[in-house]
Amino acid sequence: MESPVYRGYDQRTLDRQYSPSSCVSDLSVFVDRYTGDSEKARVELEVRRGIPYGHEPSETLDFFPAASRNAPLVVFVHGGYWQELSKDESSFPAPGLVGAGAAFAALGYGLAPEYRLDEIVAQVRRALHWLLEHAVELGVDPGRVHLSGSSAGAHLVLTALLDDWLPGGRHPADAFAGAVLLSGVFDLEPVRHTYVNRPLGLDAAAAARLSPIHRLPARLPALVVARGGVETEEFGRQQDDLVRAVRPRAAAVREIVAADRNHFDLPFDLSDPASELGAAVFAQVGL
Repeated sequence: MESPVYRGYDQRTLDRQYSPSSCVSDLSVFVDRYTGDSEKARVELEVRRGIPYGHEPSETLDFFPAASRNAPLVVFVHGGYWQELSKDESSFPAPGLVGAGAAFAALGYGLAPEYRLDEIVAQVRRALHWLLEHAVELGVDPGRVHLSGSSAGAHLVLTALLDDWLPGGRHPADAFAGAVLLSGVFDLEPVRHTYVNRPLGLDAAAAARLSPIHRLPARLPALVVARGGVETEEFGRQQDDLVRAVRPRAAAVREIVAADRNHFDLPFDLSDPASELGAAVFAQVGL
C-alpha cells in the first residue's frame, strides 16, 4: 500500500479524486457539446467576438448583447484546470440567457504552463474590470453584473470577489451583484500534490496564496454554489468547506447538489430555468 499523500489518500487515489473525468465514461462527449453548442450560439445570436480587454493575445472576450439596454450581464469563466479549453467552447449558455433578457460574456484567458496561475488570476480580474468600465456602452446595467464559472473557472470567479484588487478601493460585493460557482476548487493545497500541478508548478506558498477560501473578505455578494451528484468525494468536500465559510459573509447562499449531473454536464443547466441550478441563476439575475 502506498504511503498517504494528503488527508489519508495515497497518490493514485488523490489523483483520481482530482480527476473529474474519472466519474464519466467519455469526456469527449461533453467537450464536443461545448464546442457544437457554442458554435451554434455564435451563428444564431448577435455577438462581438474577440474583444480585447488587455494586451496579451489571450486577453479577449466574446460578448452577446441583450435585446434591450440596461440589461443584466452574466459572465462565464470556463474550466479546464487552468490549462485547457477556451472562450470558444464557452458560449453555450448564451441562447437561454439572452433569450430571457440578459447579456452574456465568455471570457478568454491564458493557459498554463505558458502563464502562471498568478497571471491567469490577474487576467480574469482585468477582464471583469473592463466589463464594469464598459458596461454602459455595452448596454449593460453596471449594477447587475453577475459572475459564473465552472471548475477552475469557479476558482477564478471567487478570486475576483476578494477585496484587494479593484481600482479606487471599490469592494467586489458592491461591484458584482452575484456569482455562481460550479464544481469549484477553492483550496489548492491538495491540488499541488496531484498530476494537475505539473503544468502549474505550485509550491506550498503559492497554493496558500492562490486559495481563495483562505482569503475570503468580510462581505460577499449573493452566491449560488453547486456541484453534480456524480463527482468525487474531494469535490464534494471542497464545496462543503466553502459553503460553511461563506454563509456568514455572503448576502445570500444557495447550495445545490444536482443528483443526476456530473462535473461536465452541470454547466448546461446554467441557462435552463427548468433545472434547479437554472432556476436559481434566473432568480439571482432577475430574469
